[in-house]
Amino acid sequence: MILAIDTCLGASSVAILAGDQMLAARTEPMTRGHQERIGVLAREVALEAGVAFSDLTRIGVTIGPGSFTGLRVGLAFAKGLATALSIPCIGVSTLEALAHGTPGFVAAVLDARMSQVYLQVFDGRIALMAPDALDLGSAAARLAELHGGQAVTLIGSGAPLLAETFPRATILTPAAPDPVAIARLAAARPVPLHSPRPLYLRAPYATLPAGPVAS
Repeated sequence: MILAIDTCLGASSVAILAGDQMLAARTEPMTRGHQERIGVLAREVALEAGVAFSDLTRIGVTIGPGSFTGLRVGLAFAKGLATALSIPCIGVSTLEALAHGTPGFVAAVLDARMSQVYLQVFDGRIALMAPDALDLGSAAARLAELHGGQAVTLIGSGAPLLAETFPRATILTPAAPDPVAIARLAAARPVPLHSPRPLYLRAPYATLPAGPVAS
């Protein structure tokens, strides 16, 4: 039985799967407040599913890219719960979770601000590139390079930014990946040797000043 958790983007999401059966799932849109909500949400979903945390056999959690604060919240909660239950914690890329279940040529695209996107391209379930942070021009060029002429789906908050590259593409802009997809991806992974770590594709915006600031 798998608990899936996501706080990387504009929502807090939880799902519980038993085998291939979804027992309960919920996604609550939010841009902040993940830390206060995710534990409560997990308990509510477990109650709805009729299971106890002690029934879980593994936990799947998104590791980014996404909000620096948000992804750390989900990771900390997932790793803490997994440690308490002595069960594996499996990391899943936000981009892979967004693309999961969409057939054909799929580009998972997140708006990274500052005229950049986080991008990963898939053909079915096969990744055609590693996740990367690219400026819009480079991302459009990478998409054109990888495209083999088939129908295109652009999914994620950054999808509209690359729509001109493929005017006939299907554009999908969910606030967050489906937690059921996260659970299914986590279920298919072998147990890792180490606990999951954040997937940072670029440094944080803010940096500490080099020295004292004059008043």
